[in-house]
Amino acid sequence: MSNEFRKSESLVQKLWNYCNILRDDGLSYGDYVEQLTFLLFLKMADEQSMPPFNKPSPIPKSFGWDVLLKKDGDELEIHYRHTLEELGKKSGMLGVIFRKAQNKIQDPAKLRRLIVDLIDKEEWSSLGADIKGDAYEGLLQKNAEDVKGGAGQYFTPRPLIAAIVDVIAPKPGETICDPACGTGGFLLAAYTYLSDQKRFQLDRSQKKKLKSGTFFGIELVDSVTRLCAMNMLLHGIGGESEEDLPVVTKDALAGKHGEYEIVLANPPFGKKSSVTIVNEAGESSKESLIINRDDFWATTSNKQLNFLQHIFTILKIHGRAAVVLPDNVLFEGGAGEKIRRDLLKGADVHTLLRLPTGIFYAKGVKANVLFFDRKPAQEKPWTQKLWIYDLRTNLHFTLKENTLKCSDLDDFVTCYNSKNRLNRKESERFKSFTYEELTKRDKVNLDIFWLKDEALEESANLPDPEVIAADITADLAAAMEQFATIAEDLK
Repeated sequence: MSNEFRKSESLVQKLWNYCNILRDDGLSYGDYVEQLTFLLFLKMADEQSMPPFNKPSPIPKSFGWDVLLKKDGDELEIHYRHTLEELGKKSGMLGVIFRKAQNKIQDPAKLRRLIVDLIDKEEWSSLGADIKGDAYEGLLQKNAEDVKGGAGQYFTPRPLIAAIVDVIAPKPGETICDPACGTGGFLLAAYTYLSDQKRFQLDRSQKKKLKSGTFFGIELVDSVTRLCAMNMLLHGIGGESEEDLPVVTKDALAGKHGEYEIVLANPPFGKKSSVTIVNEAGESSKESLIINRDDFWATTSNKQLNFLQHIFTILKIHGRAAVVLPDNVLFEGGAGEKIRRDLLKGADVHTLLRLPTGIFYAKGVKANVLFFDRKPAQEKPWTQKLWIYDLRTNLHFTLKENTLKCSDLDDFVTCYNSKNRLNRKESERFKSFTYEELTKRDKVNLDIFWLKDEALEESANLPDPEVIAADITADLAAAMEQFATIAEDLK
């Protein structure tokens, strides 16, 4: 175990132990990580304004870290609240980190202890980006594990992200976007890949470009953008200038926000985009939010289908995409069928990874990763063969006892053969299907499997009861979602 890993582990433990004290005051994990984010930013801005960095601090003097350190009792609580309010009005990175910020630590003594004993004791700026970045990632993971907080929906399993980045194989100078970036997992994995000295020897201008002008994150929720911005800042991305924002808060589906060489995304699960309408009598009703864009192939209220279309539009010609999608995107009729047909024509849809159940914090999710390259317009369809890797049949994972590890994806990475995709070989779990075979299937259904489910063949092979229960939950959740959609449409 490396020394850096041990350092970040002990830092996570130290920060986390303090969280348990604050939980007695009703503070959630999410609230705690948010308060840490505010205080870390203030402390690091203070450190960066001193030698050897000597950078001008973006924080006004009256709200600096040194002022906060001198306060105590109610005076501290009032000053901290004012600090958050004032910084939230600023533009640039300050605005991203502090927008709508509130103090959730009501006990001034505990707030002071957090400031003086925990944050002030560390020289955060002199810690390696790996140590402080990994420590913060560790906190985000613990936050995701807090089922009640619902933060898991913003967290994609890190081994899966690493495998996706491995096969997409970004190159220095390429622009990388995640239009549903959550806490920044995909962008940071791409950063780690590109900054690996064994892989690339970057010159000064390439290093500068890596920190500013390579990564672009879009996130819908303010509080999540804040976590993502801080996560990236701690890893050394962005923040060189006030305008240098690697992540912004907005609705990615509202329109194009640029074109990129690579798009990596795990759009939010949940089938429909909807808006609640309240009439004069105070009665509320939900109306489907149908996205209508000239650059989309089909109009639908299905969020994932819209994200799939959106990702195609923001890819540069010959750009590469990997997107995590639930099963319904592979088989749904109507708009779903049209989108699949048009995607197979306008892009080279070359690989589909069928994911196992039990790897996401959101319960009952059956998902896949779809890989495609955007191509110039032509009459002939661009997709010739879709290769499908089945990582689902007869494989059972859980979030605690049997978690997904990087080694579980090694065979997929080898089969994918990113160095020469034309030289792929079929195996038990890896099969190819021609464009003609795909388009002959009912509704161009891409939900294809061929392995025999051993549990169905022989009762002795049945998986553990918790795994069976999780699979039943997944199937029921998917069915309920379909029924809810039908019921909504019939209203």
